[in-house]
Amino acid sequence: MSNQNRNTIQRKPMRLSGLEPLIIDEHSNFINVGERTNVAGSRKFLRLVKEEKFDEALAIARHQVEGGAQIVDVNMDDGLIDGKAAMVRFLNLIASEPDIARVPLMIDSSKWDIIEAGLQVVQGKCVVNSISLKEGEAEFIEHAKKIKRYGAAVIVMAFDEVGQADTYERRIEIAKRSYDVLVEKVNFAPEDIIFDLNIFPVATGMDEHRKNAIDFIEATRWVRQNLPHVSVSGGVSNVSFSFRGNNTVREAMHSVFLYYAIEAGMNMGIVNPAMLEVYDDIPKDLLEHIEDVILDKRDDATERLLDFAETVKGTKKEVVVDLSWREEPLQDRITRALVKGIDEYIVEDVEEARSKAERPIHVIEGNLMTGMNVVGDLFGAGKMFLPQVVKSARVMKKAVAHLLPFIEEEKKSLGTEGSSDSNGKILLATVKGDVHDIGKNIVGVVLACNNYEIVDMGVMVPPEKIIEKAKEENVDIIGLSGLITPSLDEMVYLAKEMERLNFKLPLMIGGATTSKAHTSVKIDPQYKNAVVHVNDASRAVTVAGDLLKEDSDSYITELKSDYEEFRDNFLKRTKKKKMISLDVARERKFKIDWNTTEITKPNKLGTYVLEHITLEQLLPFIDWSPFFRSWDLHGKFPAILTDEVVGDQATELYKDAQKLLKEIVSKKLLKTKAIFGLFPANAINDDDIEVDVILSETKNLKKEQHIFRTLRQQLDKREGKPNFALADFIAPKNSEIQDYMGCFCVSTGFGTKELAEAYEAKNDDYNAIMVKALADRFAEAYAEFLHKEVRTNYWGYAANEELSNEELIKEGYKGIRPAPGYPACPDHTEKLTIWEVLKVKERIGVELTESLAMWPAASVSGYYFGNKEAKYFGLGKITQDQVADYSARKGVDLKEAEKWLNPNIVDS
Repeated sequence: MSNQNRNTIQRKPMRLSGLEPLIIDEHSNFINVGERTNVAGSRKFLRLVKEEKFDEALAIARHQVEGGAQIVDVNMDDGLIDGKAAMVRFLNLIASEPDIARVPLMIDSSKWDIIEAGLQVVQGKCVVNSISLKEGEAEFIEHAKKIKRYGAAVIVMAFDEVGQADTYERRIEIAKRSYDVLVEKVNFAPEDIIFDLNIFPVATGMDEHRKNAIDFIEATRWVRQNLPHVSVSGGVSNVSFSFRGNNTVREAMHSVFLYYAIEAGMNMGIVNPAMLEVYDDIPKDLLEHIEDVILDKRDDATERLLDFAETVKGTKKEVVVDLSWREEPLQDRITRALVKGIDEYIVEDVEEARSKAERPIHVIEGNLMTGMNVVGDLFGAGKMFLPQVVKSARVMKKAVAHLLPFIEEEKKSLGTEGSSDSNGKILLATVKGDVHDIGKNIVGVVLACNNYEIVDMGVMVPPEKIIEKAKEENVDIIGLSGLITPSLDEMVYLAKEMERLNFKLPLMIGGATTSKAHTSVKIDPQYKNAVVHVNDASRAVTVAGDLLKEDSDSYITELKSDYEEFRDNFLKRTKKKKMISLDVARERKFKIDWNTTEITKPNKLGTYVLEHITLEQLLPFIDWSPFFRSWDLHGKFPAILTDEVVGDQATELYKDAQKLLKEIVSKKLLKTKAIFGLFPANAINDDDIEVDVILSETKNLKKEQHIFRTLRQQLDKREGKPNFALADFIAPKNSEIQDYMGCFCVSTGFGTKELAEAYEAKNDDYNAIMVKALADRFAEAYAEFLHKEVRTNYWGYAANEELSNEELIKEGYKGIRPAPGYPACPDHTEKLTIWEVLKVKERIGVELTESLAMWPAASVSGYYFGNKEAKYFGLGKITQDQVADYSARKGVDLKEAEKWLNPNIVDS
């Protein structure tokens, strides 16, 4: 199914933003607008706003974002609330919640004063919903000019002085008039115009409503073909209003309507994914009846659907195993096995296909790729999720493994090589010094499912090896992955080398620490050919396709231009940030009253190695939400299991995880190791922390001193707001008050590599990736478990603490455990001091790579601070002056300090 009207117009993308950009162009999937923060659409939200329970109301917004809403609609139009005040308050609260504010907002109201009040406080580039010609052209122009001045996009309703558009002719008449006024008289950017062409119910029994759906669809097609660059939106549930109470029919109606509306050019709208059936899964008899109504194919379509609906009313989806598909034709069986991830019968089916094929390679190029094309289409249309695609790859690999001996035998007999017509060859590598590869592996699987040949070089790959392999394999694209900040410099270096060696290959960038900002500012200028940031696996296929299509030059030119514009705007924004000198920042440090604050001496000073902790002990401390995010399923656990969008897939993934988890725990397939130390400590020189490591408790006390270096925030904050450094949480030495701090390293990664490789040897990428994801969860759980033990036992400053796992996840405990390489202390080289203090490698075997990633990858390290005033913070940008001061304090070369702090540095 196409998600756009493919015509000759080169569309300008609509650029919206919260804290993160949302670019809507011809390559975008359907954009879903979350509407549960609408008092007219959600009784619960209305009640919470009336009762001024805005924290709970925010949770609804957060749930929508976690559930996949790319835009959040906010409406406060109710006669019993002050809509203007409620809108301003709610938008201000959203602005302080980064996990919600990252997506663009839609300010929705029928009252202009509420819209304008929202425009005055919303951050980023939002959408106004809505304006129309209802009150005449003069007011329409006035409102449009103000929206333009506020820098927002706008939804234009198909409504004029005569009334609401309810026919094809009226829809295109009002849309054309509105477009001409906005573009010619207001000079409104056409790509910022969204038309709502009015979705009305069908099958109402009234003859004049028969064409409601087809008129909307055809008007959409006309608008997208004749009004350049605009978008089309609408509220999909309206179309099925006549069948309230019969969800089976409604779900199918929504799917059929969207199938044709999206094909015609509808690219965004409000639709509840839980009320949406997969088009291809609609029973053929029901599909026929619904299409007759939606497309107005016959005079008696409404009556026939009403009668047929009675036969499916209340029908539930089958939950028993249905093997009737085994009676279907061979290609249908193979396709179903790939789509559903069923591998039990795939060898049997491909053997049947091989017996009928002229050559065994034809089974791969024909039967299997036909099925995988369906997988790719469903994934691209948002009807399959990453875990399902990885399961499809497992089936594909099992099938190919069965066919390979026959292919090799044929090669020998022919004295030649069989050829496979792939979409292209892509090299993937985690860069030098970095050990994380879950995301890279998922991307590789998704690309392979779309008929790309993958050359996976694994982890910690030096640039010269990447370049050598790219030449040797004659690849079409190089994809780089990295999780830790030093990986960013490796990517920059590789881009420079590719430019020096006159490479022409596109470069794809991905990984947790990467971003469009870093890619455009640091990497893109170093390489004259295509460089593109891919922020999730679902985009990799589209990006690869665009880079390798025959007419890719225009795409690459547009990409370069977009990154140049992004880079210029980013640098302008950065320069606008007002910084203060390091001396002033230190004057504004966070001040604790050391004469009154409570300092607890640890019950047990010194260094401790733990080797007796079992995986069972860690199970209660697992935070499952990041596990689902690693599979590109967004939502908080356990609510995600019943989520309207991803609930079914999340539940299936969770069951698979529990099955593997049980095996790992019962067979002790992963080994836990931990080391930590608690030491006397004091702050010195404003930003350093000196710790005394006790070497022996003899009469002649032996100790050695080590210094942890910390960095201080330098952003010019409003009066009364301190500029933090971690050293602020430790009593200064000149106070003559003895304080304490700790550091630690835990790992549950020993055994992960071997177990994952065992699954990979069975062509089971799904469980290979699952093993690594579970090992990561165990490592974080161990860090949480150990911190609790330190707080309540070894240090004892929170001996009576009783917190649930949910409260632990929300960091409701006293004290903090920040880690080098993370926001409060971005310098990874501080890990070296932890390793020196604790003798980590010697005692538990966890090593640091040259880029200071921990190996095994499922490891966590950091500090312990026990003061109740200690809090997490982000360092933010720092000046070259502080970098120079920091390099002098550490006794390292200035360039070395710059290397590790690169993402945080701004010009002084």
